[in-house]
Amino acid sequence: MLLFWKSFAYAGSGIWFCLRHERNFRIHLVITIYVLCFAPAFTLSHAEWAILFLTMALVLAAEAINTAIENAVNLSSPKIHPTARIAKDVAAAAVLICSVASICVGVVLFGRPEELSVLFNGLFAQPWKIALLLLSLFVSILFILRGGSRKIISDK
Repeated sequence: MLLFWKSFAYAGSGIWFCLRHERNFRIHLVITIYVLCFAPAFTLSHAEWAILFLTMALVLAAEAINTAIENAVNLSSPKIHPTARIAKDVAAAAVLICSVASICVGVVLFGRPEELSVLFNGLFAQPWKIALLLLSLFVSILFILRGGSRKIISDK
């Protein structure tokens, strides 16, 4: 049973690594948080919510897998090698494919003019909501740009 709980700790360490070292992971996480904040303003079915959650999880998982592949390639091939470049490029392509698919899902789920109008009218009707949105955008940009470190300390 202890090994079971350790697996969660290892997974948490992986997520923490991505948060600290991968700007794109932080970008995807911020977008996910905004989507989760604004999605309740739309009338979504249970199936649409499931698709939304799966899509967001897929993008974050693809980014984490990309990070794992990049680090494994860097470890096994410290010098630039064409095959290493291909592995990294293909992993990055997987993230791009998932990201584009998530944008398509977002357009389908949230591209409802009436509900978008209600959302924006409600948001811009009260100055404190605008201020809160601007503050959250500022904090999000700081988190994305300054939220991590590219330096990776080895276990040597």
